[in-house]
Amino acid sequence: MDTEIKNAVSATDQDAQYDDKAKRLLGNKIILAHILVKTVDEFRGMNPKDVVSYIEGEPFISMVPVEPGLTNLEKEENGQRIVGMNTENAEINEGLVRFDIIFYVRMKDGISQVIVNVEAQKDEPTGYHILNRAVFYVSRLVSSQKERDFVKTNYNDIRRVFSIWVCLGMDESSMAYVHLAKDDLLGSYPWKGGLDLLNIVLIGISNEPPEHDEKYELHRLLSTILSMELSVDEKLGIMETEYSIHVDEKIREDVSAMCNLSQGIKEKATDNAIMGVIINMYENNFTIDQIALATKKSVEEVKAIIEKRMPVLA
Repeated sequence: MDTEIKNAVSATDQDAQYDDKAKRLLGNKIILAHILVKTVDEFRGMNPKDVVSYIEGEPFISMVPVEPGLTNLEKEENGQRIVGMNTENAEINEGLVRFDIIFYVRMKDGISQVIVNVEAQKDEPTGYHILNRAVFYVSRLVSSQKERDFVKTNYNDIRRVFSIWVCLGMDESSMAYVHLAKDDLLGSYPWKGGLDLLNIVLIGISNEPPEHDEKYELHRLLSTILSMELSVDEKLGIMETEYSIHVDEKIREDVSAMCNLSQGIKEKATDNAIMGVIINMYENNFTIDQIALATKKSVEEVKAIIEKRMPVLA
């Protein structure tokens, strides 16, 4: 394997590890509770610490496939047919698209539930419209409930679903709520059913963390957690002092791992940029000494980069 391929594999692995740590940090119940109080009507205005108890079980993180037919797992247990979230044998289905974070939340009435999905994006995708993907995700969250949360034609048992998308690198802080609406085109018949079943929340996070203001409270927290610029102490300090989040060993480890990985990713990006400059200068007939002076690299380093990157002539 040549150096360029090794570097590409290493960078991809670092990115994957960073994404995994970011999802696991977001998947902490106290962080999810902060998201819920700003996005789900039932919990608005509540103290996030009080919302934690409404999150049922442990959130599934990168475990549940999105693909039709694979979201649910059907099995027999004690002679009974059981349908649940498909979290088994993940390694067999490597390469499948999975929900970043998915979990059930019990409502304050103690009976009804909603299903919440949280997705994190490094930036707004260019290959497709993010809202279209969010519509697909909420549709899957509803359709996969058949035989798991409701059976046969008991459509009144469908759980409300929320798909919450956190998109980094945006020009401004923003939040949009997308949901069903009913327009009476003729008459005003009161059709029965849940207009509140499908809910999409799009959260835009700008590059610069906003000030700690009630309007931007959630944005500042998410920006802090997912920042590649802040240090471990800076992140933990903001979480503890501004949001009263108890930083346990798990959170501390995830934040520390994220910061280490982000440093490696930034250093790799800088190295790649310098290598690109060296190759470009060499191809434009600059001498080795000139390149070394301009890039602050030794002559030996410049020669090594050129020799490894330049194509071998037949």
